[in-house]
Amino acid sequence: MLEQLSGLIIHIIQSVGYFGVFVLMVLNSTAIPIPSEVILPFAGFLANQGDLSLILVIVVGILGDLVGSIIGYSIGFFLEENLLLGLIKKYGKIILITEHDYHKATGWIKKYGIPFVFIGKMTPGIKSFVAVAAGITEVKFTKFVISNLLAALIYVSIVSYIGFYLGSQWDILGAYFRKFELVIAALVIIFGLLYVNYKLKIIKFRKN
Repeated sequence: MLEQLSGLIIHIIQSVGYFGVFVLMVLNSTAIPIPSEVILPFAGFLANQGDLSLILVIVVGILGDLVGSIIGYSIGFFLEENLLLGLIKKYGKIILITEHDYHKATGWIKKYGIPFVFIGKMTPGIKSFVAVAAGITEVKFTKFVISNLLAALIYVSIVSYIGFYLGSQWDILGAYFRKFELVIAALVIIFGLLYVNYKLKIIKFRKN
């Protein structure tokens, strides 16, 4: 199943290029379980091969992540909690979200506020649901967008560049990207924590 999904992602990006990257990133950020850990490295690989521009891959990836996150935020903000929980109970297995994930994500946002949104948007495994959780907990929209944009800038740039740097090693990456995902997670979390520590002193985000 995982290999088939990865193959479909690769086929879409090869077929429609930047538009495919944009659409897939929108879906990824709207709680659809399409791994950005395949989308971005492969797009970076194509940039290495000269088929795409790395700068444009990063820009399109950031825009797709932002648009998808705004959609996810709107879903969480406008849907009633009971209706949303009902949808999770019914379709959660399809989109890989459980009630436990729901309560854990919303609880963390209530406790830590915007800093958790920032870190969560760069953490594989939970990043797809963070926008919905932020909408549910009614995080201030302006702060959400700023935090999401900063996180996307870091995450998309790093992961796309890894694919670009690996170049001809894509076949190895494609076979073991789940192991590779742990490396990505470690890199973005460490860098993200340092960045949050620095950025909070400037922006002075408050908990919602």
